[in-house]
Amino acid sequence: MDSDISVENWSTLALVLILGAMTPGPSLALVVRNTIFGGRWYGITTGIGHGVGFSIYAFAAATGIAVVVGNYPEVTGTLHIIGFIVLLYLAINFLRISSTDNRVDAASEELPERRPSIAFIQGFSLAFFNPKILAWMLTMFVPFIDPSMSTQTLIGMGFLGLFTDGGWYITVATILSQGRLLEVVREHEVVVTRAIGLVLLFYCASLVFRFGWL
Repeated sequence: MDSDISVENWSTLALVLILGAMTPGPSLALVVRNTIFGGRWYGITTGIGHGVGFSIYAFAAATGIAVVVGNYPEVTGTLHIIGFIVLLYLAINFLRISSTDNRVDAASEELPERRPSIAFIQGFSLAFFNPKILAWMLTMFVPFIDPSMSTQTLIGMGFLGLFTDGGWYITVATILSQGRLLEVVREHEVVVTRAIGLVLLFYCASLVFRFGWL
């Protein structure tokens, strides 16, 4: 019988995906820039495009892990170890941030066109052609995948990626077009990043118990 993910695991996975989306980087910079120079809908369309590209990776990662674990169950432990190491590395990296030199720079470029289709393609391309996102997704999904999961569950993981990633950037574009979100992001970027690192560190600790290493 196909296994289902518990509500608790769905919630945990959603939280991890949201934290990944919130991490300052080129995706946030693109959405911020497009919102400032193209307006609210230009930024929102960028976020939707990014979410669609992200969701494709989410489904591919979930399906790929399920296939590998189903055909080669002996690699499950290795995947758990690799995922744990990557997460721990990310957590430590975030916690070690001590400067704001790499802030989001929304004014570095001008937008040549403001058609929504261009914004969608920009957001989609940034997500779909970024191999780091696939690596992130593979790491995130390892603790939650079971080879007996139904196709519907795996598709659900893809949609979860769409809603969490796209939803975050749509929220950023919406709030930024109305207030001072850019200044807030710049002022508190280090604090936010360190907080994400702390949450990831606690998540790593929970995986130790989830995998039965203690």
